[in-house]
Amino acid sequence: MARISDELPTLVAQEGPLQGQSWMLKTATVIGREMNCDIVIPDRQVSRFHARFSPTPEGTLLEDLASKNGTHCNGNQVVEPVILQDGDVIQVALAQNFLYVSSDATLPLEAVTSHDAHLEVGNLRLKLDKRSHRLWILDKELNPPLSVAQFRLLELLFDRQGRVVSRDELVENVWSDDEAVGVSEQALDALIRRLRDRLAALDPQHNYIVTIRGHGLRLDNPPVD
Repeated sequence: MARISDELPTLVAQEGPLQGQSWMLKTATVIGREMNCDIVIPDRQVSRFHARFSPTPEGTLLEDLASKNGTHCNGNQVVEPVILQDGDVIQVALAQNFLYVSSDATLPLEAVTSHDAHLEVGNLRLKLDKRSHRLWILDKELNPPLSVAQFRLLELLFDRQGRVVSRDELVENVWSDDEAVGVSEQALDALIRRLRDRLAALDPQHNYIVTIRGHGLRLDNPPVD
């Protein structure tokens, strides 16, 4: 049975050239363009030695190594070293996004109950781990993980338990206030289409995201037969 994470903190590559790869942070780990870095990002926007992840008694420490194009954690530029929290999203320049999964999420999937605030289980076809941004359909895990925007959209639909969510509300929840002003209908449609394609990779026989014309979207997530 799939586990929520391994026993060590893990870095999961999302959008970018390394998408779908993951690394356990056993020791100090340097990210950069230089070939002798622990994690190599082959992009000119990335500095030769860009950022470092270091295990400490307080948790995993993220440092920017005076990079040219910066390192961001949850949208905030890393100026001083920061202790990472489970579910943090790290952006290296504009080249690569990572999801940080801490070592405290080690329970097997079958041992987590519906009282857990992060993992939505039960006998539903689609299950979410909100903390690590992972999902399972019919007990098969989606890999690579969804992008941040895709997961936010799906999470909102999931939380509404099959009720219709308007397109305006989807935009407000998926994008920040500043970004939402410029989001077009085409951008939202493209995001919905990509999310549908990702879900269909695990279960092509069921349409999870249903369009209610003139109203919005709802999630069709029935129990497993």
